[in-house]
Amino acid sequence: MATKKSEPKSEFPDFESALDELEQLVERMEKGELTLEESLKDFERGIELTRGCHQALKEAEQKVQMLSEKGGQQTLIPFDDETEED
Repeated sequence: MATKKSEPKSEFPDFESALDELEQLVERMEKGELTLEESLKDFERGIELTRGCHQALKEAEQKVQMLSEKGGQQTLIPFDDETEED
């Protein structure tokens, strides 16, 4: 009898979903209606999501740097909305 292999469940959702979940966790915790155990569980999940988001941003930054290489030299342009003022 063959056993069915299930794909491993990813604990980190996509970046946008992780941010949404973080916002929900913060809202729940700010209400102050959670038990200590629930608060600790939510805090732990928030740390996991934060680390995952940080890693996703780091990987995206590396990809942008790789795509920005020209002739062996990187041409990074800082993103700054305030550089162009009227």
